[in-house]
Amino acid sequence: MAISMSDVDRFEASRPRLEAIAYRLLGSASEAEDAVQETFLRWQAADTGRVEVPEAWLTKVLTNLCLNQLTSARARRETYVGQWLPEPLLAGDPMLGPADTAEQRESVSYAVLTLLERLSPNERAVYVLREAFAYAHREIAEILDITEAASQQIFHRAKRHVADGRARAEVDRAAARRIVEEFLAAATSGRTEPLVRLLTEDAVAIGDGGGKVPARAKAFEGARAVATFMRGLFKPSKAKRDLVGGTAEIFAATANGEPALVVVVGGRVIGVMCLEITAEGIAAFRNQVNPDKLERAARFWAAAEHGEPLLRVF
Repeated sequence: MAISMSDVDRFEASRPRLEAIAYRLLGSASEAEDAVQETFLRWQAADTGRVEVPEAWLTKVLTNLCLNQLTSARARRETYVGQWLPEPLLAGDPMLGPADTAEQRESVSYAVLTLLERLSPNERAVYVLREAFAYAHREIAEILDITEAASQQIFHRAKRHVADGRARAEVDRAAARRIVEEFLAAATSGRTEPLVRLLTEDAVAIGDGGGKVPARAKAFEGARAVATFMRGLFKPSKAKRDLVGGTAEIFAATANGEPALVVVVGGRVIGVMCLEITAEGIAAFRNQVNPDKLERAARFWAAAEHGEPLLRVF
């Protein structure tokens, strides 16, 4: 069926919102792009003249595509090599979506996206639509073909599961940079104690290499174990230079609203490490080094101004 330009324009006007929803649901920018493109194909084939509320129609189609994807993704992640982490998005990426409220900013944080992996597909959908996009329970019920009461129950259950995780502290860009600088100074001091003082007692460090880049299969847990790992990670060596292909430049950045380190070798992004900050200190380091999950971040990095690196290492 031929699609009119007005229908194309209507879809394109919805694309940013659809991509932001899909990213929160899937934790993957590339999969979100695919889901939105499939939604467009469904829109193209539909009798759009009979669609009363295009936004609701598109959201329903997209959400259900993502639910199907989440079901199959769970099976794939059971055989995933090492730890699975979401795909990071750098500040300014439109796929991050709305950031007007604390709830919206929190919903796309790396910490919360990781926690959302614990939820069922339906819990994740209700949580994202309600918390990040302020859909009414009546609207969510229509999207998911459930009752309004069920939507409310699912949301409260999902929110409770997410709240069981650590609540981070919101920091502005200037504060984020100071935290990153302080961490780097401690990590390169050659001593463990300065790092331990920056961490919470139950701090964790997780790396996702996807079987393509070396990363420990289990997380480091506890302040001293994490501090020892970080001290070794930032210690220069010829083996590390050979592994990454040269000297690494480390920049302060913001990813998913959290302080982050971007590691660049020869202009190529090879890692994004997000720091989860709480009132008690740094609670988690989540290091994405799987090259398949860095493509979008690398594109944004290449197109942005980012100044001088804080550190050159390896």
